[in-house]
Amino acid sequence: MKAFTYERATSPAQAAATAARIPNSRFVAGGTNLLDLMKLQIETPSHLIDVNDLALDRIEATPNGGLRIGALVRNADLASDARVRRDYGVLTRALVAGASGQLRNQATTAGNLLQRTRCPYFYDTNQPCNKRKPGSGCGAIGGFSRLHAIVGQSDMCIATHPSDMAVAMRVLDAQVETVNPSGATRIIPIADFHRLPGKTPHIDHNLQPGELITAVTLPPPVGGMQVYRKVRDRASYAFALVSVAAIVQPGGTGRVALGGVAHKPWRVEAAEAAMGRGAQGFAAALLAGARTTEDNAFKVPLVERTIASILADANKG
Repeated sequence: MKAFTYERATSPAQAAATAARIPNSRFVAGGTNLLDLMKLQIETPSHLIDVNDLALDRIEATPNGGLRIGALVRNADLASDARVRRDYGVLTRALVAGASGQLRNQATTAGNLLQRTRCPYFYDTNQPCNKRKPGSGCGAIGGFSRLHAIVGQSDMCIATHPSDMAVAMRVLDAQVETVNPSGATRIIPIADFHRLPGKTPHIDHNLQPGELITAVTLPPPVGGMQVYRKVRDRASYAFALVSVAAIVQPGGTGRVALGGVAHKPWRVEAAEAAMGRGAQGFAAALLAGARTTEDNAFKVPLVERTIASILADANKG
């Protein structure tokens, strides 16, 4: 780990202003991803801004009947909140499926959205990786790609987004609240928050330099059967091969977002009209234009079968 300076922020606006003023700064809260990356010298910030004292750790009702989740709410606290368990069950299920109990006690809402890919080529500094070192190439393309993207990828990167929580936030149409270095605030729909790799895979999201996440808001509950189904190589502490966040309404209509298949949580609203016509056609619409490798082609039928399982359960209930 390389040397860095450290300070505790006193307000969201001050934290954002400091990040903009000091080159190569990073915000730190739980640190469950950032500190690992620093130890491997994948991330080498010159300055850390600790945001843990900013009182952004509350879950509050919004005037329209939704919830406002502070950026520093720990994953364990969010998953166990009675309102989340009752009205946003897909979010609780996604959070509990992620990481371990110890990590959920430490990881934050904002940090979960911002965590970086777990692509092994990204984590191995001896391998080329356009996400880690732009222009160096992509070791996963032509390499071992079992865990990698089948939709939304580019010729620069085929990494997937690792978050479970973000997939649930995507199906719930969450919004991300931020403050910038001038103190101005804005709201980013979760659909527009994460980026596909294109020619700039090192840019994971649409935050501006210094911009700080302050909260995530959920719209009023939509009801329905809410499911998060995660298919992985072992029963715990493993990232998704494929995950499905689903809200199924009576009659088989609803919403679906996928994890483990793209550089960002994957949802195709235009395809959701096909949901009532069965898993095969719906999965085909969700994964239209999929480009697979010999290693990860299994993800296409796995998505279909996982959706079929969810729809079958919905029909029973």
